[in-house]
Amino acid sequence: MSKQNKTHKQKTKKVLDVRDMIMQLFKDSKNKRLSFKQIKKKLSSKFPADVLYDTTEELVHDKLLERKGTALIQRNTQKEHTRTEATLTGVLELNQSGVGFVTIEGFEKDVRIQRRNIGSAFTGDKVKIVLTDVRKGSRLEGRVTEIIERNTEYITGVIEIDERFAFVIPDDKSYHNDFYIPRPLRGEAKNGDKVVVRFIEWVPEEKNPVAEVVRILGKAGEHETEMSAILIENNFRLEFPESVLEECMRMSSEVSEDELKLRRDLRTLTTFTIDPYDAKDFDDALSFRQLKEDVFEIGIHIADVSHYVNIGSDTDLEAQRRATSVYMVDRTIPMLPERVSNELCSLRPHEDKRCFSVMVQMNDNGKVIEQWFGKTLIHSDERLTYEEAQEILEGKPHKLAEALHKLNKLAYKLRERRYKEGAINFETVEVKFILDEQAKPIDVYVKERKDAHMLIEDFMLLANRLVAEFVNRKKLDGAPHPFVYRIHDLPDMAKLEDLRDTATVFGYKLKFDTPKSIAQSFNNMMKQLKGKPEQNMLESLAIRTMAKAIYSTENIGHYGLAFKYYTHFTSPIRRYPDVMAHRILSDILYGGKHQRYPQLEKLCKHSSDMEKNAADAERMSVKYKQVEYMQSRVGQVFNALITGVTEWGVFAEVMDTKCEGLIKLNMLGDEHFELDTKAHAVIGNETGTKYALGDQIKIKVLKANLDKRQLDYAVATADDAY
Repeated sequence: MSKQNKTHKQKTKKVLDVRDMIMQLFKDSKNKRLSFKQIKKKLSSKFPADVLYDTTEELVHDKLLERKGTALIQRNTQKEHTRTEATLTGVLELNQSGVGFVTIEGFEKDVRIQRRNIGSAFTGDKVKIVLTDVRKGSRLEGRVTEIIERNTEYITGVIEIDERFAFVIPDDKSYHNDFYIPRPLRGEAKNGDKVVVRFIEWVPEEKNPVAEVVRILGKAGEHETEMSAILIENNFRLEFPESVLEECMRMSSEVSEDELKLRRDLRTLTTFTIDPYDAKDFDDALSFRQLKEDVFEIGIHIADVSHYVNIGSDTDLEAQRRATSVYMVDRTIPMLPERVSNELCSLRPHEDKRCFSVMVQMNDNGKVIEQWFGKTLIHSDERLTYEEAQEILEGKPHKLAEALHKLNKLAYKLRERRYKEGAINFETVEVKFILDEQAKPIDVYVKERKDAHMLIEDFMLLANRLVAEFVNRKKLDGAPHPFVYRIHDLPDMAKLEDLRDTATVFGYKLKFDTPKSIAQSFNNMMKQLKGKPEQNMLESLAIRTMAKAIYSTENIGHYGLAFKYYTHFTSPIRRYPDVMAHRILSDILYGGKHQRYPQLEKLCKHSSDMEKNAADAERMSVKYKQVEYMQSRVGQVFNALITGVTEWGVFAEVMDTKCEGLIKLNMLGDEHFELDTKAHAVIGNETGTKYALGDQIKIKVLKANLDKRQLDYAVATADDAY
């Protein structure tokens, strides 16, 4: 090895191996016996307590350490079990402590990959592995032997430049190595810039992967810089290609006489939209008219995006790639350019618009007695915000009052029937921000869902269900017609047991004997939670026990909604699966041949993946703004709820703003605190002071770290100002 390469290796060894350092402590110990407290005392200056704890647990799992009471003992691993060489393929996911998990089709559990066995693989890479531990009753262990397909192309991070070297420290902490940037590949980047880099290579014998700077986002910590970084980190483009924008500008809104003959003209019906006050794309509208004393016609009108976006066009391929719109704290990153989403397909008032409609006749009990699907032309009479619609439902006079009140009563009927059949009533807490002109958060509040929101949701659910049921009845060459279903599997029983343990602490009893009893237990708990301090925490935990709803051509039903058949049809402006559903339904209704989606399942999988990316981006933008909001409140005291207890500290959530932060154990008091897992609490060893899950406490904000999007709290004392 050349002197230059040797120096480079020394310089680039930025990520210390916490496993090796912990094991070295045991080697240096006379009796090979240490407590976690001793480990933390020795290494807390180099690693956070949670990383030390996770790694210690990993070493115990790997049989390198063994527990004896509160002590940890180094094991003799020379006579370890034999390895079984079985080659498997899957996608690697890394957590922040560096441990990997590979999902293998047909395996009940993921295969665990220890950090030392990951090699040069990144999170998201498709890898080949061999099993290294197949003992009965243990989690399968493996080692990466080959990287089949890289998932990593672009990475965001902060560049650090000195006289000789430049490194990018990734924003995504699942990357455990900084990226080395050779001098010719730095571009105009300056020290401290937030940049986008393109991965080039990772030579196995080198400590760091190599990358080049492809875009400078701006100074780290600035609003535009950070929001852009979050989007790129989650694989979303910031701009549309020029070819897409040009293609959209050539699209025409004119409706010819020949086309009008093919569409049902519904422009005389009383029609309106209800959307958020700041919405620009209105992709659904409702119409209403009374046919008989107890029979009503409701039209659910959805923007006919597929009329404008042709299969295989530049706009279509870009929409496919994005698969969904992203709703950040301060902006929407649309799936389709504004020309389509905000103009041609937005069901704006007093304009004729092309739609794909679901027309239903319902009786007073909310039962559908007749239905029709087809292409239409509508004319919205009014654009209402949710707040305006709610005021009308609460008694404000309006020309649409009669229609809204009747629709609301029918929505209640639909909802009641759904819950009776086993649907789960999840009402998640949505945090909203008021931003100043510089996009700084000046207030945080929890958005309240009222009848106006649920009215729209209930009729959209109805349309989605009816379309899925209709397509399911159709056959193609004697087999079920290919379609895009929205499916939701049964919850994981192990997660349900964890939820039951936590809910019991708060006095809620859950029964999980049957799928229906699970739904009933959840719904009962949701009712009791209304307005309680623990509402957000337990609702979030309950949602995490659920399987993830995904798109698939293989229908298994939707457990959470208690629907045997369900699809997404009602939001084609912002979801690509809805566009696919429109096209397939159009083929069935108007005689088209279904030869357009040879890769339908692959597109479903991609849409599910991008939906998860969008949710991650939205969550990250909220967390960033919560931390930014708390920056100007360091030192202030708030009422909070303990939402988690761990070996290294207590998590607490401010009740008003839902800003969650960590209280490290040494910030709880002068004595030593230890975790009592059975009591879901940390307890002081001198006074017996207990901080338990669900306790209401006063916290003081110590630190708001925007780089890590983390909040540090302390328990407030009598001397702290409130």
